[in-house]
Amino acid sequence: MLTTIADIAVIVLPVFGMVAIGYAAARIGLVSEKASDGLAEYVFSLAVPVLIFRTLSEARLPDAQPWGYWIAYFSGAFLVFGLAMLAARRLFHRNHQEAVIHGFAAGQANTVFVGVPLILKAYGEEGAVPLFLLIAIHLPVMMIAATVLLEGSAGFSRATVMRLLKLLALNPVLVGIYAGGLAQLTGVHATGIPRQMVDLLSASATPCALVSLGLSLRHYGISGDVRPPMLITFLKLMVHPAAVFLLAMVLPMPRVWAGVAVLFAAMPSGINGYLLAQRYGVAVSTTTSAVSLSTACAVVSVAFWLLVLGVG
Repeated sequence: MLTTIADIAVIVLPVFGMVAIGYAAARIGLVSEKASDGLAEYVFSLAVPVLIFRTLSEARLPDAQPWGYWIAYFSGAFLVFGLAMLAARRLFHRNHQEAVIHGFAAGQANTVFVGVPLILKAYGEEGAVPLFLLIAIHLPVMMIAATVLLEGSAGFSRATVMRLLKLLALNPVLVGIYAGGLAQLTGVHATGIPRQMVDLLSASATPCALVSLGLSLRHYGISGDVRPPMLITFLKLMVHPAAVFLLAMVLPMPRVWAGVAVLFAAMPSGINGYLLAQRYGVAVSTTTSAVSLSTACAVVSVAFWLLVLGVG
């Protein structure tokens, strides 16, 4: 047991240690808020998309996708989405739009800033393909579901559809996935100096993403009624991965794919929840608090799920 815990610590502590460095740098004023925003934009718009492109363009994709993988993950995601919405309406007496934002915050994982660094560290290159394929599907599915629920009662306008399509078409992470898939199909790969540039950008993705997350947590903080973010955090970090884990034991999928699905589900609440809340002007304090609280608690919960999965 001691060896296992030590091995898990080697995975978890460096990842969240980098987040802590970012938070401390923002706390003491070593890095300004303007620089924090710039680093986050670099990670999301350039470094991580290039990392995804490099991985998918060179990966050996399976002949057939394990359907159990998709069912397990999204069944868990929509379970916590629904539970968070129900709790928002019945326990916290929030309106429909606020309830949807609560649900989205519980079902939407922080894939770029925490998921990519941590899952690659846990499973290495073997986990890269299932990780990036899930990222490709995760954001469109969750965004479409949340937008339909938010806009449905008022009528789904053409402007809303166009805005959603534009968001998905121009999202840098998805562009990296599209480019990687195209390179995989055509067999065209970067070589020579372009390959070295791709490698350098890819190498910067993990440390920059983690430090950027730490910087942003100083900005978000925890405020307002703490009960909803506490429930969202519990649903995100424990109920979602537990549901995926149980389904992964009975549905057909490779062992590594099952582990990636569970860890992906165990990631803290994503910043997209905060961005969606800002766009609609509801539940902003709840989502910002959920991002901060779930990220802080993920240090312990991720270690727990790594122990359950036997990774280390």
